[in-house]
Amino acid sequence: MIRFALHCSAGHEFEGWFRSGDAFEAQRETSEIACPICGDTGVEKALMAPSIARSRDRRPPISPAQLRSALTELRRQVESHCDYVGDGFAEEARRIHYGEVDPHGIYGEATPAESRELYEEGIEVGRIPWISPGDA
Repeated sequence: MIRFALHCSAGHEFEGWFRSGDAFEAQRETSEIACPICGDTGVEKALMAPSIARSRDRRPPISPAQLRSALTELRRQVESHCDYVGDGFAEEARRIHYGEVDPHGIYGEATPAESRELYEEGIEVGRIPWISPGDA
């Protein structure tokens, strides 16, 4: 896996992991990579300092199994503490932001365009990796 520092056309910086440089390019060309802050799909690689290991025994800070476990726990916490609003996420986020309903945790689906519109309205939302508990 390769880690790339990325940025969207709005200037937000974030990281992404890819199997190869070609995999990144293929996903970028088909707009499969979106900014986790605003949903923009105009994503490019940013300059990145090389990672130089201090010793040969250096292990990654988290294994793929630990990452999967953490993402599974994150999903469990979100599902047990927030309301699922499906594809009505953008509308419900607006209702909460503008005080039409009491603030409460929600999760659901939003298109990159909807995410960008929410960001432009000053409504903070985030994208999280949503893995199925049965994914291998």
